[in-house]
Amino acid sequence: MSAARGHRAVVPASNAALPVDPPQAGPVAVLPEPTDLHVTAVTEAGGTVAPLDTDTRGIVWLDAQDADGLAEALDAAPAVGWVQLPFAGVDAFAHLIASHGDRVLFTSAKGAYAEPVAEHALALTLGTLRVLQKRARASSWATEPEGVSLYGRNVVVIGAGGIAVEYLRLLAPFDVDVTVVRRSADPVPGASRTVTTDELDDVLPDADVVMIAAAMTSGTAKLFSARQFRIMKPSARLVNIARGGLVDTDALVDALRTGEIAAAGLDVTDPEPLPDGHPLWSEPGAIVTPHQADTPEMVAPLLAERVRLNTAAFLDGSGDGFVGVVDPEAGY
Repeated sequence: MSAARGHRAVVPASNAALPVDPPQAGPVAVLPEPTDLHVTAVTEAGGTVAPLDTDTRGIVWLDAQDADGLAEALDAAPAVGWVQLPFAGVDAFAHLIASHGDRVLFTSAKGAYAEPVAEHALALTLGTLRVLQKRARASSWATEPEGVSLYGRNVVVIGAGGIAVEYLRLLAPFDVDVTVVRRSADPVPGASRTVTTDELDDVLPDADVVMIAAAMTSGTAKLFSARQFRIMKPSARLVNIARGGLVDTDALVDALRTGEIAAAGLDVTDPEPLPDGHPLWSEPGAIVTPHQADTPEMVAPLLAERVRLNTAAFLDGSGDGFVGVVDPEAGY
């Protein structure tokens, strides 16, 4: 019997020039708590793992929340020229990218976790369409038929990164009509059309499903607010697997209560963690999962592959081959 396939480490294509000069190769520190998997990823690429000191040239940072710890590490090792961050979203490190991005190359895991996260997005999509948010709370047999099929629906996808592209691949068997909303109007394979962010309100009225997979930046905060919910179909479903701050939570609660939209599937919330007793927990139209579209078991080997690829590029010294490069100006 063959082994289970597991998730593929998705490598997003990028031919863009680095935002800084190629970093100087040297010892790499794996912090704050090194794991055998990620240390091995560095050494398999030919790198040397060593404790943080003034000779350190690269940092693999494994804690997605401890921005203060990374700040201290950068202060302690001023010669660092490359930092690998652990998640696709880098908003927790935005101030460090802004302050060090003129000399330090930051790479993220964007795209690496596309398969598990897109899989979860599809689960939330199907769950909300089939009213599982209500069925899971039921304590008696329902007699009124509810639920709609995904086949042939209009789907709007916000964002065009690895997660969005993988979600489109998973949607293909359902013969949906997909509109992608992104910063540029460059076509996205699998989408019927691509529009820019300023056209978001133009495409929302026809959407049966809206799936958010955009980066969280100052320009995308509360991208979905009361206005967006007002112009959506009463039958529309919202799925958010990106960042909770992209959606105005109070406006979402109101939209669900008043029937402006039918349901929401959320793996991320604002605030996060979502407090006990928050209205979303008891809202019949909401499915809330605790930011676990990608569990540590799923992502550890995917991040290790990203570390291996970027360590190889780091040692090469030419500036070529880096994956998931963070643009300091764009913030992701």
